[in-house]
Amino acid sequence: MRLAIMQPYFLPYIGYLQLMNAVDKFVLYDDVNYINKGWINRNRVLVNGQEYLFTIPLKDASQNKLINEIYLSNDPKWRGKLLKTLEQAYKKAPFYLTAFAVTEKIINLDAEKVSDWIAAGFGVLANCLEIQTEIVPSSDIYQNTHLKAQERIMDICQQEKAQHYINPIGGVELYDKKVFEEAGMRLNFIKSKPIVYPQFKNEFVPWLSIVDIMMFNDVSTIKGFLNDYELV
Repeated sequence: MRLAIMQPYFLPYIGYLQLMNAVDKFVLYDDVNYINKGWINRNRVLVNGQEYLFTIPLKDASQNKLINEIYLSNDPKWRGKLLKTLEQAYKKAPFYLTAFAVTEKIINLDAEKVSDWIAAGFGVLANCLEIQTEIVPSSDIYQNTHLKAQERIMDICQQEKAQHYINPIGGVELYDKKVFEEAGMRLNFIKSKPIVYPQFKNEFVPWLSIVDIMMFNDVSTIKGFLNDYELV
């Protein structure tokens, strides 16, 4: 079985979804510490030809809390404001109607915790993009928060009886292929190839949220993008 483990990111860039699509089971690593100014509740979209960073408001977020302990803001206005921003930014995009409908459904999902909200959104997104991967939260299953770093990742792999662990390319310095091999597992890192598509008539801005890709490309094209990577 092929396995990947990643913190839950809201409407992530295509590389995250390539990783999800490349494995049989995808573990949402939600019982690790929240990171301020990370990608859990932030992402980038295209506004007036420039990248625009938006942030989902949280309640009492702290790096001293686990991700699955953090709640979305009670303010009812932020969802409408974000949807209005996306509407104004993309209403002339070729696939606006279908992409906005999916995005609106995800943003309006009813959840209190940010991790549950993101997980539910992945269910919607996976259905839209025909991603068949099983998605599970780490907090529900593995009970290994006493372990750290590579040791904890390997424990999850062993509990799942995974033969192949795939990690984002950024983990090359963190994980040792030899250690995984000695434990009977193959380790690879996923490296996205350049993905370019028309964004109105602007100079292309890469690696924005999947929302941007959905606004400018149909599902069959996006499915091609999902496989546009190499394992190293």
